Amino acid sequence: MGDDAAARGVLEWLVSAAPDPGTCRREWERNPLGVALLPAGRLWDVLVLPSTLGWPTLEILGRCTDRLGPVLADFGDSRVGFFVPPGTAAGWVATGVRAAGAGTWIVVPHPVRGASGVRWIVPPDGTGTLTDPALLEWSMHEAAAGRAGHGPA
Repeated sequence: MGDDAAARGVLEWLVSAAPDPGTCRREWERNPLGVALLPAGRLWDVLVLPSTLGWPTLEILGRCTDRLGPVLADFGDSRVGFFVPPGTAAGWVATGVRAAGAGTWIVVPHPVRGASGVRWIVPPDGTGTLTDPALLEWSMHEAAAGRAGHGPA
């Protein structure tokens, strides 16, 4: 698949979560920060970790799987958000972890052009790949135990 086709696939996958995909596309084009709000809970949930846990968790995940779902970093890299299957947020209990599921919205940068502030650490692949929650939980435990380096990748 060519770069243009892959980029279109990513864009289409992301906007398919929006109640009105056309409005989402326009928002990305018009917003000076290059971001749009998308609902969680339909195609994905997002688990948002503080950077002190998120970056080491990402490092460990990257060492044990090549099937990572999208991962976001917020303004200033203070939080890291992992895209996980819908429904995960409803049952997730962890101190300091924000679970965004049904009824919540997240700020999503443009998938190709990028954005100001919020950015993709692991961009979506357009196929719907999401991070396995069990593997994420294990990686979080390993990171909390100090089995990874520290700081942004």
